[in-house]
Amino acid sequence: MAVASTPLGVSGYTFADLHEPERLASLYERFCEDAAAADPALWREWDDYRQAPDAPWPPVALSNLLIAMAPHVSRFLTRLFDVDAPASAIAEATRAQDDLFRFKVDFVRRRALPLLKNGAHVAATPEDDAIVEALIAGAAAADRELAIARAGCRLLESEKVELKTQNSTLEALKRWCAARVHDRAYRDWVVFRFPETVEPFHLVDVQHPDPGLPEALIGPDWRLRRRDGFTLTDGRMRPREVLSEIHYCVLCHERDKDSCSKGLHDKDGKVVVNPLGIALDGCPLEEKISEMHTLRKAGDAIGALALVIVDNPMCPGTGHRICNDCMKACVFQKQEPVNIPQIETRVLTEVLQLPFGLEIYGLLARWNPLDVRRPYPLPYNGRNVCVVGLGPAGYTLVHHLCREGFGVVAVDGLKIEPLPVELVGEHGSGKHTLPTPVKDFGTLYEELDERTLLGFGGVSEYGITVRWDKNFLTLLYITLARNPLLRIHGGVRFGGTMTLEDAWSLGFDHVALAAGAGRPTIIDMKNNLSRGIRKASDFLMALQLTGAYKKSSLANLHVQLPAVVIGGGLTAIDTATELLAYYPVQLEKVSSRIHRLTQEKGAEAVRAMFDEEEWEQLQVQLQHAKELEEERDRAAREGRDPRLQPLLDRWGGVTLVYRRSVLESPAYRLNHEEVAKSLEEGVRYVEGLAPVEAVLDPRGHIKAVKFVRLAGDRSEVELPARTLCVAAGTSPNTMYEKEYEGTFALDAKKQYFQVHTADVSGGEVVVTPATKNTEEAFLASYVGGPGKRNTVSFYGDNHPYYAGSVVKAMASAKHGFK
Repeated sequence: MAVASTPLGVSGYTFADLHEPERLASLYERFCEDAAAADPALWREWDDYRQAPDAPWPPVALSNLLIAMAPHVSRFLTRLFDVDAPASAIAEATRAQDDLFRFKVDFVRRRALPLLKNGAHVAATPEDDAIVEALIAGAAAADRELAIARAGCRLLESEKVELKTQNSTLEALKRWCAARVHDRAYRDWVVFRFPETVEPFHLVDVQHPDPGLPEALIGPDWRLRRRDGFTLTDGRMRPREVLSEIHYCVLCHERDKDSCSKGLHDKDGKVVVNPLGIALDGCPLEEKISEMHTLRKAGDAIGALALVIVDNPMCPGTGHRICNDCMKACVFQKQEPVNIPQIETRVLTEVLQLPFGLEIYGLLARWNPLDVRRPYPLPYNGRNVCVVGLGPAGYTLVHHLCREGFGVVAVDGLKIEPLPVELVGEHGSGKHTLPTPVKDFGTLYEELDERTLLGFGGVSEYGITVRWDKNFLTLLYITLARNPLLRIHGGVRFGGTMTLEDAWSLGFDHVALAAGAGRPTIIDMKNNLSRGIRKASDFLMALQLTGAYKKSSLANLHVQLPAVVIGGGLTAIDTATELLAYYPVQLEKVSSRIHRLTQEKGAEAVRAMFDEEEWEQLQVQLQHAKELEEERDRAAREGRDPRLQPLLDRWGGVTLVYRRSVLESPAYRLNHEEVAKSLEEGVRYVEGLAPVEAVLDPRGHIKAVKFVRLAGDRSEVELPARTLCVAAGTSPNTMYEKEYEGTFALDAKKQYFQVHTADVSGGEVVVTPATKNTEEAFLASYVGGPGKRNTVSFYGDNHPYYAGSVVKAMASAKHGFK
């Protein structure tokens, strides 16, 4: 096993050197020497760029320069970590798919698809099937798709030479392919997958199951997924599918048209607004997307990741099922866009799967020659910053500040679990131990239904469900916790445990607020604080942070079906899907514990533990648990997965209700994929209803919700509900100003902190309210501390320009740390 003193593949350096700023500066000089020797002409051009990175560079020339230098970074890191063989294997596996994409373009698209024009139907004959089987005879049965593609490419190559012989075979293959383009049995074959036309107001397939409630929507039956528990619900695209997306990209950076990164602009230079009213600004982090695709298309995963990290060093926190601003601004506006988040996450995953993949990512995050403005971290500069909040804005800010040489203490209101010393090292109190290098990231990987809840990551930890792989959050925590300039403390509420005056007395020079969103919105509904009603964010936090979803957890989180969720954003969707997933887990935990208690104490003693209401609820859940157990037994006997959705529907299911149409909901407009995925998990939608009253049973517990139709006759609709979760948005977190009135000026609407800029004149700090370019202003009105020189900045959901998403929060840190 490697230790900190283990030599690396570049002579004179060890793993220990990767955590020392001075040694990283030396390593950077070694890289520069190697690159200059390998390609003197390229190096002269690169040296001009690194000496004056802010000079005006033609965008295409700069992109080409970065793409030319990235392989040098890749080769240097491959040598440094001695991973040439596995890195080459990625390149070889990439080249091995070339025939697949040639066949897709030159044969399926150009020859087979024309047979399907105007809705024509093609049926392959048994003779066609026999010819195709003969073509791939002897090929590996495990990969028929590639075998057929290679056979097709051989036919194309020999077509002119053996015209008569090959013509009939080509025609048979053409019919065979055309017959399978729309065959769902072949929907996993990328050669038959072509982009569909995009209709902005029909991005999600739905059906109306209830004539008595025409506002109700469910997803198509054939798209239902059999979710069972809290493992990762979306395992992401297969490598071949990701390569298909990369081949689909037209590499727009070559014409300075990479709107995915820079935004889609009209002829007057204004940002285009799509039909759903969303401004197509592109990636908030301005990630070099098309350039990444170019490197990965050539088989260079490390070089592709190095390009990503220039603008997005905390990329484990973005990507698949987190952000899609890039996709929305893709040059393909009338057909499906390139699935960029899938590609980004695949590139990261491929590097992590290399030996010492965690170390390669961690090094690139702090040492990256492509980042010419800060290619390596600076040593401690004597200044200290307190960062409040460790969500996406906070942890990204921490990273940038530590690279600039600031001492950083990050505090969070949640309890943050410490990581093992051997994994992150130990710093402070006279101790300085280095982490043990991790050769196999897979040894740290945990299934999400049993993952250790670390508390790190804010909304990424408690607000995002298992649609996203939270092992990436662990990766971020490890990467940051290894930094000797950083200390992390959980259980610290800013304004309670610590005030601004406390911060100055503790020696901080600046406080940065990245505390996330504030209190949830209270809706105007009769009885809205009754039993069985809770805020959606409270449910998600209780589910995630207590570990209630774990079969081993004793956390007391009790829900009943039917359940209703009110809202139209991602929090509402996450709540609905997790309610469906949690109820069976709850049933099995309750049944198991009651059975054990009955064995230990007897039936009468168990009955005495509950009052009448509790006992009635328990009997319902025990009956549901029995039905669930019977279905699992049937599934085991029949050799299939359990069918939980029919049971959940029979017990009442989960209904998401939004006051407007689903097409107007924030979730649909911003990220319709999440709407589609929730429909696949069995969530029912009802649109156009506004809640007016929670109807209570004689014991004061909710039994239904009364709504009014906002269109038509404004008649009332009553939906049964034993659980109601409300996701009606949140207010900006200005709690400190409420608790210590007069500390911060608020904006005109009294919602956000007023953004300010600052100047230093005559030794005094003067802050001025910002009127324009608020995306570049991050300071609050406060000036205080010793000598009245200390200021406070704010980020993420605290900031009016950057509120609303994980990736925008991270962008606020990237743009604001300076």
